[in-house]
Amino acid sequence: MNLADCYRLLGLRTGASYDEIKASYRRLAREYHPDVNPDNQSQSQEKFIQLTEAYKYLLRQVQAGQASGSGASRAETSSRYAARPTSGPTSGSASGSASGPAPTPRVKVTRKPAAAYTAPDLSQTDQQLKQNAYEQLQQFLKDHRFPRAIALVEGLAQRLPNDVEVRQWQAITYQRWGRQLVNENQPDKARIYLKKALRTDPHNKSLWYEVERDFRRIEQQELL
Repeated sequence: MNLADCYRLLGLRTGASYDEIKASYRRLAREYHPDVNPDNQSQSQEKFIQLTEAYKYLLRQVQAGQASGSGASRAETSSRYAARPTSGPTSGSASGSASGPAPTPRVKVTRKPAAAYTAPDLSQTDQQLKQNAYEQLQQFLKDHRFPRAIALVEGLAQRLPNDVEVRQWQAITYQRWGRQLVNENQPDKARIYLKKALRTDPHNKSLWYEVERDFRRIEQQELL
């Protein structure tokens, strides 16, 4: 899939802005999501995946253009971007620097453009609270104690509402619980938590991949 195909799939003009790409994708994703097309799930699923891939690709090009700081066109920027490893906030995991906050559990995440994030100025008390909560969360997930994990991370998100990393942990926890519900053959309840995961951290491409895989499993279960 090339750059022109991505713009075409999302119904956008070449060089569309980040906000235009985001708005178009959200509109089309709602239209083609398999859950809202139960009579045509197979084709809807394929279209949904194509839209998601195009959206991710265009966002990478826009973010690369922002990072370059040059006056080159987005097409030129995407060519340079493909020729070298990704850098900046879109390529890292949630762990940050060696001296930064605790790493995100299990799922590697992709962040929004750097300008959209402001690291919270945590007090020493909140930093310690966050570290302790992270360790508890890891243990709860390891033991498959998902309701306890959700209660913990939702409480932490209320305490630190502007902390991006906590929001990522929250989304991952919803996704892990959703997957467990798929394993337990509870598709309706699983859908609720998988959708909550995407709403909580909508720009995490690894999370999107995992959730799409879970939705495919639900679809396969319902065909049996």
